[in-house]
Amino acid sequence: MAKIKEMVFSRFERFSHWTQAALIILLMITGFEVNGAYSLVGYEEAADWHRVFAWVLIWLWVFIIFWNLVTGEWRQYIPTTKKLFAVMMYYSAGIFDQNVPHPYKKTRAAKHNPLQRLAYLSFNLAITPVIWVSGLLYMYYNEWTALGFDSLTLGVVAGVHAAAAFAMLVFFIGHVYMAFTGKPFTAYFWAMITGYDEIEEDAA
Repeated sequence: MAKIKEMVFSRFERFSHWTQAALIILLMITGFEVNGAYSLVGYEEAADWHRVFAWVLIWLWVFIIFWNLVTGEWRQYIPTTKKLFAVMMYYSAGIFDQNVPHPYKKTRAAKHNPLQRLAYLSFNLAITPVIWVSGLLYMYYNEWTALGFDSLTLGVVAGVHAAAAFAMLVFFIGHVYMAFTGKPFTAYFWAMITGYDEIEEDAA
């Protein structure tokens, strides 16, 4: 079956994707400095910038959720096990053979393969809530008594936030790796730049 180039990723999807990537990188850089991993701008300035980047990303995510609900694009993230094993086998072995095609046939209505959907599900339901709840608690530590959170300890909250940050880092590294598993290896990367990707001809 022939493939054709079609506009798959809208301008907003590309804008939100790269903006999220930039903000997450900046949050990791400032966050790990706050935790004492290294010193670039100093604790106070790193903490101030970390809070700014966090609020920008929070509002961006609010808008992304709204956009997905309004446009119906939320359906792209519904998990499925159909062809999941085949996709897993492809990335574990078939990807190293140029003659082995990807088992998942991308369409504009189904941009993400089953493995991607599970990855995004874990990101949205596990990593994201933990990092934001712990981060906001960390940010408003001085308000805990007024909010009735006296039973919490700063060490536990900070530890949970750091663990979620490492989980975010692992997800980010995996995401970057997968971005260069196309054929040719830059295909997925350029698709998120131009918006154009290959889909099955009959799905166009």
